[in-house]
Amino acid sequence: MDRTIYSADHEDFRASCAAFLDKHARPFADEFVAAKAFPREFWTAAGAEGFLGLEIPEEFGGAGAEDFRFNAVWAEELSKVSAALASCVSIHSDIATPYIVDLGTQEQKERWLPGCADGSILTAIGMTEPSGGSDLAALRTTAVRDGDEWVINGSKTFITNGFSADLVLTAVRTSPEKGAKGITLFAIEATDEGFSRGRKLDKVGQEESDTAELFFENVRVGADRVLGEVDRGFIYMMERLPQERLSCSVSNVAHAKQILAETIQYCHDRKAFGQSIGSLQHNKFLLAELVTQIEVAEAFVDAAVAAHAQGRLSSTDAAKAKWWSSQAQNEVLDHCVQLHGGYGFMNEYRVARAWRDARVTKIWAGSNEIMKELIGRDLGF
Repeated sequence: MDRTIYSADHEDFRASCAAFLDKHARPFADEFVAAKAFPREFWTAAGAEGFLGLEIPEEFGGAGAEDFRFNAVWAEELSKVSAALASCVSIHSDIATPYIVDLGTQEQKERWLPGCADGSILTAIGMTEPSGGSDLAALRTTAVRDGDEWVINGSKTFITNGFSADLVLTAVRTSPEKGAKGITLFAIEATDEGFSRGRKLDKVGQEESDTAELFFENVRVGADRVLGEVDRGFIYMMERLPQERLSCSVSNVAHAKQILAETIQYCHDRKAFGQSIGSLQHNKFLLAELVTQIEVAEAFVDAAVAAHAQGRLSSTDAAKAKWWSSQAQNEVLDHCVQLHGGYGFMNEYRVARAWRDARVTKIWAGSNEIMKELIGRDLGF
């Protein structure tokens, strides 16, 4: 079915995204994996072309697009290269930077947004902790007032862009007695004394994503590092999680759709028993199921993107998109591995990497079990 949410302007932008990635990403995919990171040259090149500042106002060096459909197009094209690339760029552009745009003071915006737009300041968001997982209200990292300063202690883990980020938007507990209502967001710079990083985490997939542990040992910052109001951090995070989950959903579908297209071509080219393996009835029926599964998931995610662009995407519908798209992605890619036979288990084949890369999508941005809990609550249970 034809997709109807994108205009000619969006498709022209898609062509620009694809051309950029053909030059700056696809030829270096193996190098990114070997380095377990995307080099700063990639980020500055993306910034120079305006791809990192879609949500940043023009006065701070961004594109000021004010239309999430452009973000979605960019995410789809990134996902065709790799799930990790889409994840790292999305964390910076769709998740962390909008906090500064929405909550930052004029001084904070002038200080950080131009660098976020041109790629000289790479961002991460510090939510998850070793003991907390999806339970953001239970975080233990603390900030205690000391005169005009705050003293921050604690740790974060599974932080995408964590090893290379220049600026980490960090959720900490400022009023322990208030529970979820006592959390504040701080902007921590990598040069702050007492801030340190652990090792790059050794993950099952998405090796090129520099995921790391972060540590805060008596990190002293002034009030100018508070994002928004003190003790309103949990509310801010809840308000912005739908966009994070929608970004994940867009990437999930686009990633699986690309690998499925490559698998269909493989099934045309690969011969067995005197015919292409796609002509075997089981495989033909399976491919029919997989194509339909992806297109149905894409239709729902497209509807969610359109709703978000109009400012009416609910947190429940974002949760539905996130869990359904990640489930579909993992099921489709598992079948794609099977269709490749023994070659599907070889890392030199994109399908093998994609299969491993996708597994985390059912866990991050709130596990699928949490998504179902949210949907169930909306039903009155």
